[in-house]
Amino acid sequence: MSLNEPTEENLKIIIDEIAARLQVVNRSIMDPKDYNLSKYDEIKSLYDLIKQKGHLSVAETQAFIQELATMRK
Repeated sequence: MSLNEPTEENLKIIIDEIAARLQVVNRSIMDPKDYNLSKYDEIKSLYDLIKQKGHLSVAETQAFIQELATMRK
């Protein structure tokens, strides 16, 4: 599966995976419909970084969530 193409389906996969890795309890703040495809590359970069880091500290988790919040519609 290639997530390099900015499609709605890929955006949903990435957002869902980010939410799972960040252990977001309130998934309503991670609704893929709240994100523009124009921000796909930025969101994908965050996704890649989160996957690469593996375990995240609480501060890192909060920073990622705050960054995602700035990308919402």
